[in-house]
Amino acid sequence: MRSGLDFEDRFNTLYRTHRAAVLRYASRRSDPDTARDVVAETFLVAWRKHAAIPADPDQVQPWLYGVARRVLANTERSAHRSQRLTMRLRQETREDQVPDPATAVTERERLIQALQLLPARDQEALRLVGWEELDLAGAALALGCSPSVMAARIYRARRKLEVALAAADRNPRRPASGSSALATTQHRRLESR
Repeated sequence: MRSGLDFEDRFNTLYRTHRAAVLRYASRRSDPDTARDVVAETFLVAWRKHAAIPADPDQVQPWLYGVARRVLANTERSAHRSQRLTMRLRQETREDQVPDPATAVTERERLIQALQLLPARDQEALRLVGWEELDLAGAALALGCSPSVMAARIYRARRKLEVALAAADRNPRRPASGSSALATTQHRRLESR
């Protein structure tokens, strides 16, 4: 950002330049309403912590992704607490439902299911490189690690994803929810690698 502009002008430029990218980032990880909230919160943090915004223009977007990632994590923690409470209430009032075996699983759903079996840090590493198309240095900046650590994370995450996809191919009719015993067992195996 240029020093000739006052802070408000610099921030407005930052917002106009990076809002769409941050919205895409959040939209790929949440529903549309949550994504818009994440964008608002991300730029609120950027406003409050303007001194922490990198001076290098190539590092601004990865830095914003890092902020958005933390905002999403906070949002997801709140959502998970709410979901756990809702599930407990549902279990107390009705019997467990059997998933519909006629539901067709598309390739995207297969990949998303396999991705969800990975630990959260592996999921995020793969998403930053695959969906957000960041290079290792940018992804490392977004996750707060070195490029060499990021390269190792990507390598391990890709191997775990291959295992998860193979498991999904062997068990194509497992429930889509992460609550099945099979999914839980596979998730534990992948985390231990």
